Amino acid sequence: MEGESKEENDLFFLCSLIEYISRKTNNHKENVVKMIGRDFLTKIYNLADVYHSENIEKISDEIIEKSNIKMGEYDIISKCEYRIPSYWEIGKVYKRLITMVNGDSNKYIDTLIEILSSWIIEKIDNYNSSLYYENPDYIYECYIQGKII
Repeated sequence: MEGESKEENDLFFLCSLIEYISRKTNNHKENVVKMIGRDFLTKIYNLADVYHSENIEKISDEIIEKSNIKMGEYDIISKCEYRIPSYWEIGKVYKRLITMVNGDSNKYIDTLIEILSSWIIEKIDNYNSSLYYENPDYIYECYIQGKII
């Protein structure tokens, strides 16, 4: 992505991949990041430029199998009455929030785990609301204040 650092682009890919896996397995993002684990998340992040050139379905299948991610019951897609944002669009929302909360690329994985395990993700996951396409500054401020403002 133009104008982004390599680290931000790698984070964007990792966020989008987590969203893809979450949808594919009907799991909350919090559960997906827990099942993948910090070490494997770090490895995926460090190899994101390699993974990004491969088919995301193939990569997700490998990660799901390696992390033993089972099917869950968190189906956000069937509840959507409007256009479903792509996993890339949602990955961008997460990436922006993570970099706004902590711009230190050495802390991206810890910040990703913190945010994807927080209350705001369920709000973003409600595609019948408008939060996922709100201004990034607004989403950040909601996250910092701990509520929708």
